[in-house]
Amino acid sequence: MTLTELRYLVALAREKHFGRAADACHVSQPTLSAAIRKLEEHLGLSLFERRPREVRVTVDAEPIIAQAQRVLEQVELLEQLADTQRDQLGAPLRVGAIFTVAPYLFPEMVPKVRKGAPDMPLFIEENYTHVLRGKLDRGELDAIIVALPFSGGGLVRAKMYEESFSVLLPAGHPWEKQKAIRPEQLLEETLLLLGEGHCFRDQVLELCPAIDSEKQKHLVQIEGGSLETLRHMVAGGLGITILPDSALRHSGYRENAFSVRPFIKPAPTRTIALVWRDSFPRPKAIEVLRQAVPRLGLTSRSDAA
Repeated sequence: MTLTELRYLVALAREKHFGRAADACHVSQPTLSAAIRKLEEHLGLSLFERRPREVRVTVDAEPIIAQAQRVLEQVELLEQLADTQRDQLGAPLRVGAIFTVAPYLFPEMVPKVRKGAPDMPLFIEENYTHVLRGKLDRGELDAIIVALPFSGGGLVRAKMYEESFSVLLPAGHPWEKQKAIRPEQLLEETLLLLGEGHCFRDQVLELCPAIDSEKQKHLVQIEGGSLETLRHMVAGGLGITILPDSALRHSGYRENAFSVRPFIKPAPTRTIALVWRDSFPRPKAIEVLRQAVPRLGLTSRSDAA
């Protein structure tokens, strides 16, 4: 049994397809198939159910694959520890952020990271919270930027900043006459929301639970969309939406294209945090990330949870 075979095993379990797994491992499909067959013969177990269009993990294989993942993580940790002895800011750093944070944080954060660690290659990704969590657990990402709460053991959570939510209105909307908006007023308008899977959507629904019920007759969900899609639709007069303060600082539209109104106090907020594995051996790289967080109009939070 070799580490290469374990990598093939984990890749096939993740992709559930021989071709995609082979591509992910940068080998030919026959090479990967032969290695999996050899591993099954060595273990005396059938690890996968082969079907015409998909591959399924057998019940007996599940604990084996989980252990293989842990072995690979420990091997990577050994490699990172060796790198650490040389230069914590020389090895690549892989950072992910949720969709509603990445477009507004990365453009200001990345240049500061490059300035603080010019020899550290930086790879960034934006995705859903649950996808980032899985990649962090598997060691495919070194740190992720998400909204709290964020559960899970073996993790360090450092609060980066807190921001409020506001209502974005098209120019000339009647609510411009109000100083603040009550949550229940959202039921009166066509409300544009991100689709399921976005944690920001869930936070908006917590603000006014009735939005997601039959009482909300004018709800438009943007499946797989972005906050910028919502902004463009508001500009087109198709409804109103809710944005975090960080998204309000970036527009590209003329100043009079929108109106922004806060919610009545206590205004809804979210806390954005940097999360990494407690076994990650490069604290200097993490500190560079934390120091690179922009302070423009946001309430920074330096305490670790």
